[in-house]
Amino acid sequence: MNAPGFWKRILGRAEQPESEPSTQPELHQPASLVPGYVLGEEIGRGAMAVVHKATQSRTGRQVAIKRLALQREFAPEDLIDVRERFMREARAAGHLQHPDILQILDAGEVGGDTWIAMEYVLGRDLSHYTRPGQLLPAREVLQLVIRLARALAYAHSQGVVHRDIKPANVMLDRVSNSIKVMDFGIARLADGSRTRTGLVLGTPSFMSPEQLAGLKVDGRSDLYSLGVMLYQLLTGQLPHQSDSMAQLMYQIANQPAPDVRHLRPDLPESLAMVLALALEKRPELRYASGEQFAADLEAVLAQGGLTGGLDGTAPAGAAASEAAPADGKAFAQTLRLDLNDPGQNP
Repeated sequence: MNAPGFWKRILGRAEQPESEPSTQPELHQPASLVPGYVLGEEIGRGAMAVVHKATQSRTGRQVAIKRLALQREFAPEDLIDVRERFMREARAAGHLQHPDILQILDAGEVGGDTWIAMEYVLGRDLSHYTRPGQLLPAREVLQLVIRLARALAYAHSQGVVHRDIKPANVMLDRVSNSIKVMDFGIARLADGSRTRTGLVLGTPSFMSPEQLAGLKVDGRSDLYSLGVMLYQLLTGQLPHQSDSMAQLMYQIANQPAPDVRHLRPDLPESLAMVLALALEKRPELRYASGEQFAADLEAVLAQGGLTGGLDGTAPAGAAASEAAPADGKAFAQTLRLDLNDPGQNP
């Protein structure tokens, strides 16, 4: 288990410029005062939160308690609204009962701080598998993303949008074949309120164009983020990259994502088409549901032709795939798009 490193990655911290060093969260009450739980060792700490291993007093169940210092990130005049929104989002996320979604067990406030009790899970987050030389085999990546798309479809059917889908928010235990989407509702705290620094709570590289623009988002925004994650898990690179935040945001809003086969020529055309649809700039042309996304990825798997080494990299000298054109209903939505339209990804 990689518990300390894992929990450090799910602290929901706001991105900060490198020139502004992060400070520790200012939590008001001792950890032992979280009602109904016996808190143990600290297993993670970030700019906005501290995570403790804990035991639920009533059941003896091992859990993780995440305590958030919202007063550090939000202006005083916004705190009441933010805390109310936090509790509302935590309750909504707590109603999600899906094997591939991390279960929220409880949430509350104590001494000015807010806290969440979550199931305690093993494994490591997917960001570990986005580095060159550590990529998962393409077939395994698609199988995982199919599960994630269906988990999101379930959450969206319950009226819950994640808003911060990225590899660091997905936990994988390859031994037990367990995968968990984490941190539902945390990114929602930024909606309608500004942090003290005016920064976004989330990761811009994975945000949809409409989310970056500050528009109202729905489940299609999560599916765009899942498309970015799929691209990175397959290639070790993001579809849009820049050292400049302004340039990165411009690319996401205006520039089509490069064909994934530029980096992985061994991948089939059908998979490139699925990614192009997932990464559409306009949400009305994107996948309408996670179930549609999952079905198309299953069609790609059924075609076969996914190659690559054990680390998921393309074999040396691989040529672009000449996969047979997709047919049937699985790709009907993808194929009917006009790829010559400059508003769509080629």
